Amino acid sequence: MDLDKVIQGRKSTRKFSDKKPDWREIIECIDSFRFAPMAGNIFSLKIVLIDDKNKINVIAEAAQQNFISQAKYVVVVCSQSERTIASYGKKGKIYLNQQAGAAIENFLLKVEEKKLATCWVGHFNERQIKEILKIPENVNIEAIFPIGYASKLLKQGKKRKISMDEILYFNKYKNKRMGK
Repeated sequence: MDLDKVIQGRKSTRKFSDKKPDWREIIECIDSFRFAPMAGNIFSLKIVLIDDKNKINVIAEAAQQNFISQAKYVVVVCSQSERTIASYGKKGKIYLNQQAGAAIENFLLKVEEKKLATCWVGHFNERQIKEILKIPENVNIEAIFPIGYASKLLKQGKKRKISMDEILYFNKYKNKRMGK
């Protein structure tokens, strides 16, 4: 695996083919969550894999994003915050967000490596999704990922590239030069 190629190739897909992926490949992608850094080594994430078409349609409706209903699978990433917050107080919430983001990026890169397609969905009606998936009230839904193969009809647009000059500073904010 060429990591740079996987990172640069990762994209969001909103149009899926009719071909159904092997669920075992998705499990391999989900396994990558376990290797992300976790505050205090407290693993707070829980993952729900859905292949029930009716539930996928309800999730698409709850997210107000119809393309989700094209997917053959949906991965719902949740976090159970009690132990992390008990260990770190107010900072625990920040740590939960950080570790969820790190774990999700592992997952996204593995999805790309497996030649599967997804899109990170963060806008949704959490109450509706919790109800259909029987997720307890004390568990937060972090994100939703419809999974499938990208449609062959998908137009491959140019990926926006941000210049390093736009994001990198040296020794202090807005300093564009490295010392001598």
